[in-house]
Amino acid sequence: MAINFNQDSVFNLKPINIQDVRGEVNGLLIQGEQIIYAFQTIRDQLVFTNKRIISIDVQGITGKRKSFSTMPYSKIQFFSIQTPGFIEVFPDSELYLMFTSGFTARFEFKGAVDIGMIGRIISEYVLK
Repeated sequence: MAINFNQDSVFNLKPINIQDVRGEVNGLLIQGEQIIYAFQTIRDQLVFTNKRIISIDVQGITGKRKSFSTMPYSKIQFFSIQTPGFIEVFPDSELYLMFTSGFTARFEFKGAVDIGMIGRIISEYVLK
C-alpha cells in the first residue's frame, strides 16, 4: 500500500537505519532539519524529522518513479500511541495521528520501536 497523506491509511512499518533513507529526501530537508527515525514497508519509506513527517511512495514496476509527501507536525490536531503489552511475543506498537485537514493516519510499527520517543517529538510541536 502506498504511503500518502490523502486517504485514511494503515501502514506496517519496520525500523531502518537513517543511512538507508532514500537519498532524494536530503534535497527536501531545510536548514537545521534532521532525520530522527526512519521506517519502511516493502518499498515505501516513512521518515520522521525534527520538523515533519515525510513519506516516500515508490511507484511503478522499476521503482524509479517516486512520490514524496510531507506533513508538518503543526498540522497534527491530536495523536495517540499504543504501546506493546508486558511480555508480548511481538512488541508491536501503534501511532494514530489526526490532522487538521480531517485526515487520520494509523501507523503500525513492527518490532522494537521507541514509540514514546516519537510521541515526545510530536508533542514538542503539537503542544506549542
